[in-house]
Amino acid sequence: MENQKNTTAKTAINFGLILGGISIVYGLMLFFLDMHYQNETATSLIGYAFLIVIILWAIIDFKKKNEGYISLSETLKTGVGTALISALIVCVYSIILTEYLDPEFLDKSIGYQKQKMLQENPEISVENVNKMFDMQKEFTGPFVISGFIIIFNLFFSFVFSLIVGLIVKKSKPE
Repeated sequence: MENQKNTTAKTAINFGLILGGISIVYGLMLFFLDMHYQNETATSLIGYAFLIVIILWAIIDFKKKNEGYISLSETLKTGVGTALISALIVCVYSIILTEYLDPEFLDKSIGYQKQKMLQENPEISVENVNKMFDMQKEFTGPFVISGFIIIFNLFFSFVFSLIVGLIVKKSKPE
C-alpha cells in the first residue's frame, strides 16, 4: 500500500471541517438556549478558544506527521487554511440561521444591543441610540456578516499561526 504524503491542504481541510462542525454545534447550542443574538463576551471567548485550540492541534498534527519538521509557511498555510474552511462552513450556517431558523435574528440582536447600551450609558438619549442602530442596520445582513466572519477568521488565524510558527518551526536538515 502506498504511503500518502501529508499536505497542508489535507490537514487544513480535515481540521477546518472539525472546527466548522464544532462551531455549528456550539452555535446551535446557543440558538436553542436563545443566547445566539446576545453576543456576550463569554460566548465569544469560547468561540475564539475553539479556533485557537483547533488551529494549534492542526499545526502540531501536521508537524508530527511530517517527522517533526514544519516550516513557517507550512504553519501559516495550515492555520489559515483551517480557519478558512471553518469560516466558510460557519458562513453557510449563519445564512441558514438568519434566513430560516431565526429570521428575526438581526432585529433581536439590535434590540438587545440597544437595551444594553441604554443601561450602560443612561446619559445617551433614546433618539441617538435609535439613529445609530438604524444606520448600523443598513449595513448588516447575512452576506455582510459572512464577509466579516471570513475576514476576521483569516486575520486572526494568520496572526496566531505566525506566532505559533515562529515558535514550533523546525527545518529539515539538508
